[in-house]
Parts: sequence; structure tokens; C-alpha cells
Amino acid sequence: MQVTNPPSITSQDLLALAQAAHGKINRLYLHWTAGRYHQFFDDYHLNVDEDGQVYRTCHSLAERKAHTYKRNTGSVGIALCCALDASWTATMPKFGTMPPTLKQLKSLAWIVAILCTALGIAITSDTVMTHGEAAYRDGYGPGSGDPETRWDLFWVLDEQGAFRQGGVYVRELARQYSTRLVPSQRKGAEQNAYPASAAAPLQVPLFME
Repeated sequence: MQVTNPPSITSQDLLALAQAAHGKINRLYLHWTAGRYHQFFDDYHLNVDEDGQVYRTCHSLAERKAHTYKRNTGSVGIALCCALDASWTATMPKFGTMPPTLKQLKSLAWIVAILCTALGIAITSDTVMTHGEAAYRDGYGPGSGDPETRWDLFWVLDEQGAFRQGGVYVRELARQYSTRLVPSQRKGAEQNAYPASAAAPLQVPLFME
């Protein structure tokens, strides 16, 4: 369902959401809305607009949302607000009149880096998937012939305008970004307030470089 005026969040806000959901999430699924820039939908926990700004469309990351067929339990759905009129052809994807922007893709990679670090999830093709990748595994992805084919972010364009597999590209960026997330310097009782099983407090940058 489309929502209006969802709250924007910072990387620190995202970190707080992740820490509150620690131990309840094991996978991230990456989508596009197939709508316009500046349109937000509450099928997902987070929406990323054209300029890379992130909007929260949930109360908790542990909420069960209807974002990925048969994969919604224990997962977070993140969507780029884009891909109006996108279509899949036999030879080349067409991203429509509102394609994914580089700012959206980089912001998405920051989200993945922050969530996976805070939640203690490895950044792999089994734990962080585009909807296109999940659909391909489950038999309704590109080439399946399914009338409900999904190919969200199966392909994207990188900084040079070259086609890249979307999941591979975002995971590569997220791994790079995760190396820049460092434990914050906390002392004494404040530091010990975090159990060993929880993610350490982090100092995180803005989503976009």
C-alpha cells in the first residue's frame, strides 16, 4: 500500500532499529517499487528515494511485511523508489522512465553494510538477495515464463554505465562500506552494557559519500 510522508531516517536511526531487532533477522531482500520516484510503499521496511534518502515504513525491522514470496519471516525488505514501466526482454532489461539511480544503489549498499554489521549477518548471496535473485531460485524469476515474473535489481548499471548483476554489485559495495564501520569508543559500564552476543555500538557515516 502506498503511504504518504513517511519519516526519513539517518544512518544512526537505522543502527538503532537494527540493534532493537538483533537476533530476529537473518536475511535482507532488495527490491524496487516499480513506481515513481517519491512514491513510498509499506510492503517494505525501508524505502530509498531518488536522491538516496532513506524512509522508514515500519515500526520495527522485526515486523513481518509482504515483500518477498514465501520469504517474509525473519527478513527485512528494502525497496528503491523507481522502475516505473521497467520491462524484461529476451536480450536486455529496460529500466523504464524512472530507473534506479546511482545514489539509490550506493545508499542501498550502505543500508546493507549497516544492517548486516549490526545484526551479525554475513554479506553473502544467501543472506542478502535481490528480489530478482530470490525469484530466480524459487522459479518465478527471469526466463521462467511465470506471469508474475519478478526481476527487481537482477541487473543494474554501475558508475561506468555498464550492466552488472545487481546482487553482486550491491554486495561488493556493501562489503567495502562495512570495513569503514568501526566500533565507537565507549568506556566502562556503558561499553559493558552491550552483551557479547549483541553488535558493538558503531560509528556510522552518512548513507551517501
